[in-house]
Amino acid sequence: MRILVTGGAGYVGSATVEVLLEAGHHVAVLDDLSTGHRPAVADGATLEIGSYGDAARVRDVLDRHGVEAVLHCAAKSRVSESVADPGLYYRENVGGGIVLLETLRAAGVRRVVFSSTAAVYGAPDRTPITEDMAPAPISPYGETKLAFERALRWYGGAYGFRSVCLRYFNVAGASGRFGEAHEPETHLIPNVLGAAAGATGLTLFGDDFPTPDGTCIRDYIHVLDLARAHLLALEATAPGDDRTAAPLVCNLGTGAGFSNREIITVAERVTGRRITCTPGPRRAGDPAVLVASAARAGELLAWQPSHSTLDEMIGSAWEWRMAHPHGYSEAG
Repeated sequence: MRILVTGGAGYVGSATVEVLLEAGHHVAVLDDLSTGHRPAVADGATLEIGSYGDAARVRDVLDRHGVEAVLHCAAKSRVSESVADPGLYYRENVGGGIVLLETLRAAGVRRVVFSSTAAVYGAPDRTPITEDMAPAPISPYGETKLAFERALRWYGGAYGFRSVCLRYFNVAGASGRFGEAHEPETHLIPNVLGAAAGATGLTLFGDDFPTPDGTCIRDYIHVLDLARAHLLALEATAPGDDRTAAPLVCNLGTGAGFSNREIITVAERVTGRRITCTPGPRRAGDPAVLVASAARAGELLAWQPSHSTLDEMIGSAWEWRMAHPHGYSEAG
């Protein structure tokens, strides 16, 4: 399969590109490198620098690579930033997303896998979360991801698009070659490991949630498990595959929730270092608990997480950090 991965120089995208190449697919990466990293593009993939919201650039890449399917990983993705600047998120995630879909339609490319988010559920009143629960985002980030999901549904009915939307929860870990490096870093595990390495301080955002230890509970998924789900979802968009006769939505997660304090405890065990943190206020748009049921992904995509323990996720992230103390900067 000839696949275009938008955002393929980012954390999730880079690990997925690696898995797609190992499966024998031809991969082109479209990334503007605003948050991605040139060295994070695996050998064997072609990096095309540009935006998915640039119709002419996308069409050129589609035509030159003979693209058959698209994995759309690129997006603005910081919840607090989306609350502070919703216009940015609507311009990029919705406006840019529609440009991408229209360009795909004009080029005759009808297979799309969308890297979505559990943020579409907002603050659900029960867990585990299942796909039949009504979406109710509480941040512009979640709203804009849901808007693109809904666009895919209408494009499926009107134009014959075949799509899978993967709503995943917190991603962690490293592939060995590729890991997590953002600037600024807003995700808990890399910040916890930064504190363990003595490179950064650590603020715990909210210790008064209605949870057993007062901190947020999240369902974590290893980045390699997510990458494999992307591969399985792309295969499911094949013409004639009954699974995507209508747009398919699947949650991804391990079904086990871990609190922020549990993350710190496991990180101390994995690193062998004491980690101190400073309490801080809750971040806007953060629900108390997000834990997924991934039963549908298991049934329809034959997907099961293979690296489901915190020790595996945090351990691989720590190994990558120790091998790349300055992230990707030392690689050029």
